[in-house]
Amino acid sequence: MKNLICVSLIALALTGCAGKTAYRDSCASQLDAAWEEQSLAEAEGFAGTVSYSKAMALLTGAKTQQQFEAYQGCVDKAKKARFYLRESRAGR
Repeated sequence: MKNLICVSLIALALTGCAGKTAYRDSCASQLDAAWEEQSLAEAEGFAGTVSYSKAMALLTGAKTQQQFEAYQGCVDKAKKARFYLRESRAGR
């Protein structure tokens, strides 16, 4: 009985770890792409400053969530930031 409880606790802990890292790679790749798009927006002389400001706020939030291992939120914010960077480059 004691062994069953130990095995159950270990399995539960491993499941929690797996769920926490499910979005890790996607978070990193979305952030990399967003920062690259941010550099392009700056180089092109972005016209949509409101969209650019929104994108920068979202990127900051995404990076913070990455550092706290909140990877799904990081992915969501990075995707939104990329949208606003595209809007900024289009002058909207």
